[in-house]
Formats: sequence, C-alpha cells, structure tokens
Amino acid sequence: MVRRRLGQLEAEILAALAGSDGPLSPGEIRDRLDGDPAYTTVNTVLFRLHDKGLVTRERDGRHFRYRIVVDESRLVASRMHDHLRYASDPSGVLAQFVRSLSSEEEAALRSVLGDDSAEQ
Repeated sequence: MVRRRLGQLEAEILAALAGSDGPLSPGEIRDRLDGDPAYTTVNTVLFRLHDKGLVTRERDGRHFRYRIVVDESRLVASRMHDHLRYASDPSGVLAQFVRSLSSEEEAALRSVLGDDSAEQ
C-alpha cells in the first residue's frame, strides 16, 4: 500500500477530476489513482474538497458524483507560490525544482519562459 500525504492525495483527486469529461463517483476517481487507496479515504478527501469549495457534487442515487470547480493549474501554482514565499532560500528552492524536472517538464518551462534556445 502506498501512503500519501493528504495534500498529495487531494492533488491527485483534483487532477483526476480535471482530466474527466464529466462528474465522477468516488469509485471512478479511485480507479484513476495509483496505489489503490481505500474507497473511504477517497470519499473523505472528496468531502473535504467539497467543504473547501474546490469541487461540487450532485446526487446520483444514494451516492454523489463530483466535478472540479477551480482551475487546477491556478490552484497548483498558488500552492507553489505559497511554498516559495515561506522558504528561507527561495532561489535555492527554485534551483532544486528546476534540477528535478524531467526533460518534457523542462521543455514546457522553457516554452512558458519563451526560451527555445536550449533546444539544440
């Protein structure tokens, strides 16, 4: 069994919802996650995300189906910015982050920054 921090599982659930074409049940979300988390854990996180206003839910029989209501990229960027703001060495954090990027992530970052010169 893979143990995740709560924030990581929240992020994975939000990503699963963001990648869907419509609302998903907790079971459908669970099926899209790695590590086989417990259904009750997924359901608890969904209730918390609903309380935070990050997802909406609609009744489907005795259960709920969930839909993301925030822009996932803005939410993640905001969290990253919060972490940088409280770091004692933000430049060091950024340097470590950039060194840990995959080649695809590095190319995406260069594209966002408008630096295509590194593609040799």
